Amino acid sequence: MTISRVNDASITGGCPELRDVIFASCYVYSPCGSGVASERSRLLCALLKAADSRIIFKYAVRVRQQVVGTSPLAGFLGPDMLLVPIPGSAPLPEGDVSVADRLATALVHEGLGGTVWRGLHRIRAVRKSATAAPGTRPTVGTHFQSFAIDRTALICHRVVLVDDVVTKGRTLLAAAARVQQAFPNAQIRAFALLRTMGFVQEVSRLLQPCVGEIRWRAGDAHRNP
Repeated sequence: MTISRVNDASITGGCPELRDVIFASCYVYSPCGSGVASERSRLLCALLKAADSRIIFKYAVRVRQQVVGTSPLAGFLGPDMLLVPIPGSAPLPEGDVSVADRLATALVHEGLGGTVWRGLHRIRAVRKSATAAPGTRPTVGTHFQSFAIDRTALICHRVVLVDDVVTKGRTLLAAAARVQQAFPNAQIRAFALLRTMGFVQEVSRLLQPCVGEIRWRAGDAHRNP
């Protein structure tokens, strides 16, 4: 299994039993770079956040092209997996669909998941990391407490959490903990279309598929790469 058992007391106490979750991403996002690739990455991020369906399905096709052959993503996604979209920072009004949900649906359309399971919910709002000042971004524990699980049985034990962008990985780590707590026999990994390269001055290209790890260390989530 990718992750270990965790309970509310341990994660909010600052030292969860949860230690790591394997994640994959396909593209990089540079919030500060000034080159052409960095500017394109910010445009892609903005279009994703705007829930542009044309862009989401276009990049789902690109992901499909990366899960075969010798790509680092080979075999990471497939039709035998259950895709679980990560909720946004606040509970959605009835009828609204999150960006991650749209991305998960597009990935299933491309044969990269068997179905979308919408059993992970945000029951209270958290501060948006993208607009929060350093030091005020939600912790892993804050995210964990803001999530709730629909106890409807999972129809597949191979679970992939899906998000549009991963930064440090706090949201994915907390979501993995919450899903695993409810379904301790599930094998859980995570996928984000973009990974933020906040400490890199410039990126040379957008397409940089990788498989890495989000690990609990020194009281926080740490992503590598």
